[in-house]
Amino acid sequence: MIHTLSQAQEAIALLKKLIAIPSFSKQEDKTGDCIANFLEEKGIPFQRVKNNIWATNKYFDSQKPTILLNSHHDTVKPNASYTLDPFDPIEKDGKLYGLGSNDAGGCLVSLIATFLHFYEKANLKYNFVLATTAEEEISGREGLEMIIPQLPPIDFAIVGEPTQMQMAVAEKGLLVVDCITRGKAGHAARNEGENAIYKAMRDIEWIRNYEFPEISEMLGPIKMTVTIIQAGSQHNVVPDTCTFTVDVRTTDKYSNEDVLLVLKNGLLSEVNARSVRLKPSSIPLNHPIVEAGKSLGLTTYGSPTTSDQALLDVPSLKMGPGDSARSHSADEFIYLEEIEKGIERYIEILEKIV
Repeated sequence: MIHTLSQAQEAIALLKKLIAIPSFSKQEDKTGDCIANFLEEKGIPFQRVKNNIWATNKYFDSQKPTILLNSHHDTVKPNASYTLDPFDPIEKDGKLYGLGSNDAGGCLVSLIATFLHFYEKANLKYNFVLATTAEEEISGREGLEMIIPQLPPIDFAIVGEPTQMQMAVAEKGLLVVDCITRGKAGHAARNEGENAIYKAMRDIEWIRNYEFPEISEMLGPIKMTVTIIQAGSQHNVVPDTCTFTVDVRTTDKYSNEDVLLVLKNGLLSEVNARSVRLKPSSIPLNHPIVEAGKSLGLTTYGSPTTSDQALLDVPSLKMGPGDSARSHSADEFIYLEEIEKGIERYIEILEKIV
């Protein structure tokens, strides 16, 4: 416990430095520098591409399987309801306040501490790769996705996101679809034209009521929500186009491509997916890391939110200190105790298998 306490103190000190540096998505260069400096001071060689930094354990052996420890250092912008300085790491009543403290700074520094714990250990059954990455908050292409081809082959991953240190063994994917319904312009005072809004209403009602027959055991049903709609230019003109956007949370029962095909077949509108790359992800319930967590009393669940797990093609477990309910909230914070216990639990679960 004493050892974990010192690890937590060092991790919290690093987190305070990171909070004090603005690191909005695509602007993470300074937090990248901070993490690089931290590793340099520890004498740990690392590689960097843009704002992504990764390192391997000292006794890395290409003949052994490899565990990826990943979390992100970019943040969203602070919302208008902040009462505190989002870049002032205030410690008060057992909490550390600051933008990115909960999402996902606490997870990031806890995984860094975990990597340091195993870094110099010889004769491990697994290698470790630590990857601190960018652009997670915008699902950008210059974050984890950019460096995956340059990492050693990964057997499974722990992705640090605030889950109260419970195990998210599955995560919904994300498919954002833009739809265009076309009609014919006309004067609103006369019975002419073809109203694109009315045509879109049929499709929106279909989306609202359609149920995919296969339901995931861990993630439940696919959820489709119309979130944006735009049409018309002035009150007396029948609109000839109506565009609307659908947020689709996919599950392991269907590929994103399959879901897109269902939409194209079911809608009258033109259907265009922004991307199919944010896939649902999961890890088998009998995987050694999940079994190790269960033996420590951790629970498993399916997560409705999307993270960098969506970019991995290997089994992955989403787990970290903090609470996702605090993410992106005003006066964001993490309990200091959560970081200490997070490091302790990461180490406990990994020591059972490595």
